[in-house]
Amino acid sequence: MLKVAYLGTNTLIPYSNNPRAHSDKQVSQVAASIKEFGFNNPILIDEDKGVIAGHGRLAAAQKLELVEVPTITLTGLSEAQKKAYVIVDNQLALNSEWQEDLLKIEIERLGELDFDLNMLAFDDDFLKDLNSLGGESNEAENPYSQKVDIPVYEPTGEKPSVESIYDNGKSKELIEDIEKSGLPEREQEFLKYAAYRHTVYNFEEVANFYAHSSPKCQELMENSALVIIDIDKAIENGYVSLSEKISEQYSIEYPDEG
Repeated sequence: MLKVAYLGTNTLIPYSNNPRAHSDKQVSQVAASIKEFGFNNPILIDEDKGVIAGHGRLAAAQKLELVEVPTITLTGLSEAQKKAYVIVDNQLALNSEWQEDLLKIEIERLGELDFDLNMLAFDDDFLKDLNSLGGESNEAENPYSQKVDIPVYEPTGEKPSVESIYDNGKSKELIEDIEKSGLPEREQEFLKYAAYRHTVYNFEEVANFYAHSSPKCQELMENSALVIIDIDKAIENGYVSLSEKISEQYSIEYPDEG
């Protein structure tokens, strides 16, 4: 049975050939963790009080001026096993990977609980990348990334008429059939909303209409994703991925219209 013994920090002997480096920043992070959670991970030593695993924790304890630390003595190891354990104890931890979707959820919950996220010891770049998950913002997979160039809408010529912006002929035909169907009013209402999906927009005219419009009209057009000015907002609202699907479906249904 392993036994925990508290020994003086000045009596423990770090391994002189320890290949694992501990920067001042990392030692400070370990020290902060010890202050927050306690010294819950004993230092592993040999029979001569030589440190096998826990060099960073020992350095943190010394930084905190702790007189004693918990230790566990590993007995019966050969010199080769001791040297190997110094390496394998570190490398096994490196061989694991974060399940980033679950990690993101846990970090968000900690933030909601007002926990100091600096205690988690992640660097800012990692947290930034992690926060981008789930919004289709992974640049390697998502063509609609932050690098998308948003068009500048400059007015050209006369302001297009409303009638030139869209063609709702198919929608009108469907709505007429719905009104003649004799179905209950609520069902007709539902089907009429669905019929408006068949409205076809001339997006070149839409863009020019937008450029000529008042700020209020422009705002409402942006909210409806008739034009996209703020790519972050468009991704957040799902309009970007939606437009991709619509474009693909349109190409299938109308292959000759490019």
